[in-house]
Order: sequence, then structure tokens, then C-alpha cells
Amino acid sequence: MLAVLSPGQGSQKPGFLNPWLDVAGVEARLRWWSALAGVDLIHLGTRADADEIKDTARTQPLLVAAALLAAEHLPMHDVALVAGHSVGELGAAALAGVLPAEAAVTLAGVRGREMAAACALEPTGMAAVLGGDPDEVLAALEAHGLYAANRNGAGQIVAAGSLAGLDKLAAEPPARARIIRLQVAGAFHTPYMAPAEAALAGVAAGVTVADPARILLSNLDGEPVGHGRETVQRLVRQVTAPVRWDLCMRALADLGVTGVIELPPAGTLAGLVKRELKGEGAPEIVTLNTPDDLPAARRLAARHGGPAAHPPVARFRVVVAPAAGVFTPVAELTEGAALHAGQVLGHVDGRQGPVEVTAHHTGPLTEWLAHHADPVAPGQPLVRIGGSH
Repeated sequence: MLAVLSPGQGSQKPGFLNPWLDVAGVEARLRWWSALAGVDLIHLGTRADADEIKDTARTQPLLVAAALLAAEHLPMHDVALVAGHSVGELGAAALAGVLPAEAAVTLAGVRGREMAAACALEPTGMAAVLGGDPDEVLAALEAHGLYAANRNGAGQIVAAGSLAGLDKLAAEPPARARIIRLQVAGAFHTPYMAPAEAALAGVAAGVTVADPARILLSNLDGEPVGHGRETVQRLVRQVTAPVRWDLCMRALADLGVTGVIELPPAGTLAGLVKRELKGEGAPEIVTLNTPDDLPAARRLAARHGGPAAHPPVARFRVVVAPAAGVFTPVAELTEGAALHAGQVLGHVDGRQGPVEVTAHHTGPLTEWLAHHADPVAPGQPLVRIGGSH
């Protein structure tokens, strides 16, 4: 099974679109998409320096446009699954057939501008936490009033929140963990981005959508999304919700993906997949950065692509929070326990009192995605049932 991945912010490099301008039709397409996004994509992808292209308002439409341009030169009929990291989800949604390419680029422009504006309201930032025990890392973030904005797998969690909180985390890192401050404008994928989420929702509500034509994984919980309007709702929600790329990678394994192509600017997601999905059964990967990489990508598609004999079905389910509040799991339930449909997994204490959380499916409790006393939002993943850990 072949998967195509669309990268997110931080993967851009100065001049990375230069080789693509030699491909017929690319320059004209970029001029058209520049008008939709409200930024000069040709300048940003060819002549702009690193400082200019790390501006959130410019970077986001640039990344979506780059991914879509490259994908036009791939045999997409061979692709069974698509996924994107953060803003890369907009590109993935277009490749899944949910959005027209023009809508994805337009929404990326809105998303970038509104997130940049939200960053200007309050000084916030992000830092990568490399290594350490995941539970200890999450506890440290909570102690300093920070959020786990990205859980990227391979021992990497990205903390986000106030600059003071990030300073405290750097001064008191969790055991065996290294803290690297990220050069970003603010705390993406946290409640600090609420104004941007509201603005994007207002625009996205008018987009004409279709149901996915291929498997589309969501950053919210790593699950395939089956309906177009739900996809758009998740894309909007993701502005303030954590990116669970770790769950997306587990879904790649659960669904039996054997080949991966990362769209330009490629390398970041390929590296995460290589570190997370190792050993026997690890997918073959091609990073598509320039037109010179297209022959290798097409050969990989020929080896791993094509329709599956049976439509692939995810072998895991995620239980989400029924309300906002504080989560308390059933203490006796540990990872690996056998669950049955209807079993009580815990409760969420909110303003209206406790609300039970129950399993909707039978299978092993693969992973707790929230822990005792964690604050949770409605729809936030709490428990993963089934699949491989």
C-alpha cells in the first residue's frame, strides 16, 4: 500500500521551489495560487531568505502549494492513503479529493494570516522536548502551564505556551530530556490560537467539499476520516488541537503501508517514519524534493501502489471526551486490558457534573491518550482501542 505525506511548517528551505519552475505550467499555476493566497509564492519559493519564509502568514500557503504542485506529477491513482502534518493536512485533504486545490491554497492563506495575528496578541512560543519518559515530559509541561502541541513520535514532544513557562521548562528539564527552543512566532495548536480557529471556521464553512476518495488520516487522532464536512471541521479544530503525528504513523503500520512518498520540502516526515517504523515491515521511503526525484517516486509507486484487493480498514478505534472537564480514568484499567463495548473507562468532571466515558468497541486497551487529572476538551482523544502499540 502506498502513502503520500505532506509536510508542515518548519520543513521549508530557501529556494526549494527553484527546480520546479523549469517544469511546464508550474510558474503559471503559482501565479494563480498567489492571487488566491495573498502572497507571492514564486518569490517565497525561489528568492526569499530563511527569515522571510519562516513568517507563518507566508510559510503556510507556500508549503501547501509546493506539495500540490509536486503531487500533480505523481500517479495518484496508485496512492491508497494520504496524510499531512499540521498545515500539510490541507494539502492532504486536497489530494484525497475533499477540497479543490484552489480551496486548499486559499484556506492555507487564511490560516497563516490568522495564526500570525493570534501570535501577536500575546508572547508565546514552542520548544522541542527530545527524549525522556513521555509521561514525565507531559507532567512537566502541565506543571509549567504548557501544552503538548505536537506528539511526533520517535521520542519527540513539542511544548507550547507562555515564554515564561518555556523558560522554566528549559531550566528544569525532565530527566534524560533535551530542550530545543523553536524559532516560531507563537504557540501553535494550543488555545492561544482560538481567534485563528474562529476566523478559519468562518471561511471554511463556505467551501464545497466531497467525501475522501482515498484514506485520509487526521492529526486529531490518527484515524481515517470518512466524510468531507467532518474533514473540514477537523482541519479547523486542528488550529488549537494537538498534532498527534505519532498516532498517524501507527495508523500507517496498522493499515499495512509498505511505501511512502514525502512531498516537498521533504525530509522531516520521512525521518520521523524511519525512526518510528523500524525493522521488518518498515516502509520503503522516497523523499520528493526536486523534479529529479520523480523517477524514483514513480518507481516506488509502481512497486507499492494500486488498488487493494480489499478496502483497507483501520484496526483501531479512539474514544474521545464527551465534554470539557478533568479526566479520571478507571484506575484498574491498564494498557493491554481486554475491553468490551459499553465498558466504563472513566469519567470527565465538568461544569454539569461527571460524564461517563465508555468503550464503543471491543478490543485491547492499546494506549491511554489522556491521564488522571488531565484537562480535556470535547472530542479530545482519551483511549486507543485495538491495533498495535
